[in-house]
Amino acid sequence: MRGRVLICAGSDSGGGAGIQADIKAVTCLGGFAMTAITALTAQNTEGVHDVHEIHEEFIAKQMEVVLKDLGADCIKTGMLHSIPVIETVRKALEDFAPHVPLVVDPVMVAKGGHPLLESQALEAMKRKMVARATILTPNIPEAALLTASEIKSRDDMLRAGETLLRLGPKHVLMKGGHMEGDELIDILISADSEPVEFRGERIDTAHTHGTGCTTASAVAAGLAQGLGVEEAVARARDYVRKAILTAPGFGHGHGPLNHAHTLKADV
Repeated sequence: MRGRVLICAGSDSGGGAGIQADIKAVTCLGGFAMTAITALTAQNTEGVHDVHEIHEEFIAKQMEVVLKDLGADCIKTGMLHSIPVIETVRKALEDFAPHVPLVVDPVMVAKGGHPLLESQALEAMKRKMVARATILTPNIPEAALLTASEIKSRDDMLRAGETLLRLGPKHVLMKGGHMEGDELIDILISADSEPVEFRGERIDTAHTHGTGCTTASAVAAGLAQGLGVEEAVARARDYVRKAILTAPGFGHGHGPLNHAHTLKADV
């Protein structure tokens, strides 16, 4: 076991996304996952049915005690649903982990359409979290909201990624899963190098619940284990692709991935 990852995100009671997916991804890639839970959701493959907020002081306390005792080689954020939560997490980062790499997954809307970020918190997300990120991992709808632009092509993805880069992150992984076409294109855009494209055949499946959370946590695990950003992204994409291809088929909606495909079962 190598690489300590602290995950600050919401819980998914259905186990497919959120903290549950994050823990599975980090663990199945050989890392050690720790958590600061920001919200509880009553959720399954058909959608988010309710959200229970966690008090900001308790979010900060989770981060403090973990970082002071166990430390972290990388931190990953997911659902930070309000301005107070965003400000709390950012302050805890400054106080207890100012130099630790940060993967920001700007979670805004659940797969079923339920909003997971208050509309008035968008600017706080940009100023407090996006600006601090080592790597930002938005999907197309998230990038469109963050840049107030339409994204309908590869060139649009590049422009949006460059706009996001100017907000402060060192790297932006533009994920093209919401684009049309048989080929899926993700683009890694960095402040100090040319864009890198990752291409693959699109998988026709409904079992994609938690792909964003899983990708970001897989990248975080790679960074925590000493991989470079491009190598961490490449490994994360391969891990998620196999997790989709071997998905168990559970639920009646957007089904979960097979996070455990890296493990050999005894039975």
